[in-house]
Amino acid sequence: MEANENFEHILERFKAASLEQKIEIYTSVRGLSVEQFKELLKYFPIKELGRLEKLMV
Repeated sequence: MEANENFEHILERFKAASLEQKIEIYTSVRGLSVEQFKELLKYFPIKELGRLEKLMV
């Protein structure tokens, strides 16, 4: 249950974050499942996905 609560906290922070903060959270968080990362991407601006992709390489 703790992992799910931790993800909920990360998700709430992500939703409220600026673009720069979203990038920082997405690229630095560890231990999430593929589904959890996909959930975060739902709240990331589509126009900025290329920028995020460059940082993930």
